[in-house]
Amino acid sequence: MTTLPRHVAENRRHWDATADQWVASGERAWARMEPTWGIWGLSNDELPLLPQSLREQRAIELGCGTGYVSAWMQRRGADVYAIDNSAEQLATAERLADIYDVERIEWVHGNAEAVAQPDRSFDFAISEYGAAIWCEPRQWLTEAHRLLRPGGELVFLGHHPLAMVCAPQAGNDNIGVTLERSYFELGELDWTDAAEDPGGIEFNLPIGEWMALFRDIGFEIDNYVEVKAPDSAAGTRFWMPADWSKKYPSEQVWWLRKRQIGG
Repeated sequence: MTTLPRHVAENRRHWDATADQWVASGERAWARMEPTWGIWGLSNDELPLLPQSLREQRAIELGCGTGYVSAWMQRRGADVYAIDNSAEQLATAERLADIYDVERIEWVHGNAEAVAQPDRSFDFAISEYGAAIWCEPRQWLTEAHRLLRPGGELVFLGHHPLAMVCAPQAGNDNIGVTLERSYFELGELDWTDAAEDPGGIEFNLPIGEWMALFRDIGFEIDNYVEVKAPDSAAGTRFWMPADWSKKYPSEQVWWLRKRQIGG
């Protein structure tokens, strides 16, 4: 058996151990016919990660968790391949797919950095807090590029790098206004020994490095949005205070396209 990279193995352990904590939110998301996104639950009209129609397209979700994004894609007409690192998360996804009688989704336990599908198999790829933060950037983006047909689209949402710069290194408090780590040295963020809510191993990059990486791999940038909390937001979600996120970007969304020429 091939030995998993440390971050893949650690994230698998973490998500299998905590999968029960995400069942209720997964059930709520499956019950919504229209997508909502990220920490603040923004509508697809406000933050259009999914096109209105995916009819006759083959789509892949890279790090599907409880599978609600895959369900939304299937309801828009796509045939979906949904891969996740956690068998326990996938068990919830498959149970909910049975409840909602959702077909044309293939659920796969595996690493989104190495997907057992042929080159140029998909028209559309997406990650909302899946591979987008839990996989090593060059590895998963290169794999997504391989899997997409020329002209195919990749959309992903994750933490904004500024939020990670302002996240206490000990993992013991909310994101604040103090710079806690070097922006230019962002990369692997290991939360396994966090003082509160020990987590897995995340990744992020400075914005300029993201852009250089996309260009090097063979993606063009269609759009980029720095996400703020809506005026109605209050309190704190996932260590992110709403008041902070009304002033500074808490999340980022990239819309990428595989180059047609030389893809």
